[in-house]
Amino acid sequence: MNFSYEKRQILHDVSAVIPDKSTTAVIGPSGSGKTTFCNLISRFWDIDSGSVKIGGVDVRDYTLESLMSQISVVFQDVYLFADTIENNIKFGCPNATHEQVVSAAKSACCDDFIESLPDGYNTVIGEGGASLSGGEKQRISIARALLKNAPIVILDEATANVDPENEDRLQSAIQALTKDKTVIMIAHRLTTVVGADRIYVLKDGEIEEQGTHEELIKQHGYYREVFDLQK
Repeated sequence: MNFSYEKRQILHDVSAVIPDKSTTAVIGPSGSGKTTFCNLISRFWDIDSGSVKIGGVDVRDYTLESLMSQISVVFQDVYLFADTIENNIKFGCPNATHEQVVSAAKSACCDDFIESLPDGYNTVIGEGGASLSGGEKQRISIARALLKNAPIVILDEATANVDPENEDRLQSAIQALTKDKTVIMIAHRLTTVVGADRIYVLKDGEIEEQGTHEELIKQHGYYREVFDLQK
């Protein structure tokens, strides 16, 4: 597929196959096209040429509702609405019961801090979730995705802005979210992708390397260089 934003080409001849219920990681330097790659799967934009398919069907042939039912996205910068915590969690599944909301919150390791708030799940949070920490907002976002229970989960730097005290809990929440799902993750910290079934290295809008962690380490390219630096 090829994609340009206005007149600037972002992705060039990118081709990838992501098997059902596998974990795929997308890494690369800033500006390489990682987030764009994932946004095209969700059809936030349409590609210039080629196709993006889910289950063999072009995403342009899905209705918006049916496409969105297939995908949950946990962004690096979580946006929460000026509403109750319960309604924020129910955003992707508005007919959920309170018991289902609590179950998702417990799996996302956020039930404890929610219950400590003055009005619990009925606590109204400020626009953008300003009254919560980054880790708390991330866990609410994961609870929202757990409740939606979509078969495809996209994690866009989901742990990038989280303090060390919350990271272990967030990783537990992500494990609950991604169980038996097709997972596409963008990451800068390569320790989070070593177990991926396939890793794509994007540079300048093209796939420069691909393979498992073990295969990429042997190639002595960008992946090996960054892994050694981070280690």
